[in-house]
Amino acid sequence: MGRTAPVVLSHLTIRSLAVIDRLELDCAPGMTALTGETGAGKSILVDALGLLVGARAGVEMIRAGAERAEVCGVFETGSNTPVRAWLAGRELDDGAGECIVRRVIGPGGRSRAFVNDRPIPAQALRELGGHLVDIHGQHAHHLLLDRDRQRFLLDDFGGHHALLDRVAEAAGRWQELRHELAGLAAIGTDRASRLDFLCFQLDELERLDLGEGESETLAAEQRRLANAGSILDGCRRVLERLDSDHEHSAAGMFGDVRRDLEAVARHDPRARGILDMIEAAAINVTEAASALRDMTEGFDLDPRRLSEVERRLGTIHDLARKHRVPPHELPAHAGNLREQIDRLASGEQRAGEIEREIADVEEEHRALCGRLTASRGKAAGALALRVTAKMRELGMPGGSFAVDVRALDGDTFSKSGTDRVEFMVSAGHGQPPRPLSKVASGGELSRISLAIQVSSAHGSVAPTLVFDEADVGIGGRVAEIVGRQLRTLGESHQVLCVTHLPQVAARAHHQAVVEKSLARDGTPGVGVIPVCGDGRAEEIARMLGGERITPKTLAHAREMLDGP
Repeated sequence: MGRTAPVVLSHLTIRSLAVIDRLELDCAPGMTALTGETGAGKSILVDALGLLVGARAGVEMIRAGAERAEVCGVFETGSNTPVRAWLAGRELDDGAGECIVRRVIGPGGRSRAFVNDRPIPAQALRELGGHLVDIHGQHAHHLLLDRDRQRFLLDDFGGHHALLDRVAEAAGRWQELRHELAGLAAIGTDRASRLDFLCFQLDELERLDLGEGESETLAAEQRRLANAGSILDGCRRVLERLDSDHEHSAAGMFGDVRRDLEAVARHDPRARGILDMIEAAAINVTEAASALRDMTEGFDLDPRRLSEVERRLGTIHDLARKHRVPPHELPAHAGNLREQIDRLASGEQRAGEIEREIADVEEEHRALCGRLTASRGKAAGALALRVTAKMRELGMPGGSFAVDVRALDGDTFSKSGTDRVEFMVSAGHGQPPRPLSKVASGGELSRISLAIQVSSAHGSVAPTLVFDEADVGIGGRVAEIVGRQLRTLGESHQVLCVTHLPQVAARAHHQAVVEKSLARDGTPGVGVIPVCGDGRAEEIARMLGGERITPKTLAHAREMLDGP
């Protein structure tokens, strides 16, 4: 056995998902075969992994009688630079070399996702999942009939992600500019009347000449002037209590207190500290009285000023209501009007600028799409050679595979480029390649799908690959080849394979049996039992001969396990 990849998914915990009550699964390096009777629950494990990487969650996934379902996966990240970078960029890296992903489905089917015990949105979970697990479902061959899926697989194989991002950015910018240009054209017919109206509004505000913060200052002054009599009366009453000839004024009372304390201090020094506090308080009272006296002497009782302030405030509030903004926002609103006037006045000039920008973006988009087309052509050739070889290994000796990359008709500013990608297949010698959807039977489509999945998985950025009965529709010698190919994948990736084929399971580095069990409450559940040695031979024998295991089938199983 060659060197296996480091474990990425090290542990999986499932609670109350579908028919699973509680399940713990330790995952090992290399290829692990998940086997068991039909209906035992093997595909639920795949569904659980799908939830960890962002698949849709629903209330129907919660086990009957439970309030919520939960899936938790522990991923080792020590050697996975993209995952560590992704986590670090979002301050989610705990520094322990692990990425713990948890998905909880609650009442109503609403789900929440957590990474290292911190909540993240669904889109972020899908981004992270793309770096962790690549799931090849048992119905992947149906998805392959979709051209968009075919284009996605080719771009993923060719590593076009960065280039596609630039193409999408250019296409998005082109759409924005076209929208802005259309908006300018729409207002072009009534530009003059709109410009006159905006200028009239701006003229009103400029004649008002409202300063920043002026409305608040005037409002405060109006309140002070309107209540001047009450303010003066109050100040005078306070002054009389603080500092007057009246024997009960604060100043007089402090004088009496000081004299009494000085007499006490002559006999008891402890009173000296209290006397200091009284002295300080007396000084504060004197200063307060002085400040209050200055305030009353400078107080303005001018009714004409009050009238001016109220008239100014009335004008401000009238314009604020007219322009539908708070009074304090009128200066900023005037600035917005100036910007609108400038845009309208320079509309033709801006339209010319936009047209030049559109031409530049179109040229950039064409150049990027040209690079993408050329790269897709190279990737198409490499993928075709690899898939063709796999098809012939999988029992289609005369079969061949090709990827047709051709330009779309007319000018297209798509975010995915200007190419139409279509998978073409020839099922035998002398037969011209035809679209995959028109040439392959069900069995052939399964083999071709597996060939494509295995071929593209070699370049997968996700270190954990999951195959959910991707070997359906094949058997015999072809199944042995599939098993060897998946084992080879296990040398560079962690591979989890759900299979019913003993030829595939026998080639795995490890094997675990999924079987029905009884939960803690006595209801049916699912268990996973790792098998090795004689136990694994018995499971392979069961897969070969059904329930009745004979010495002959057991010997055959051991022979398969000992094979190359």
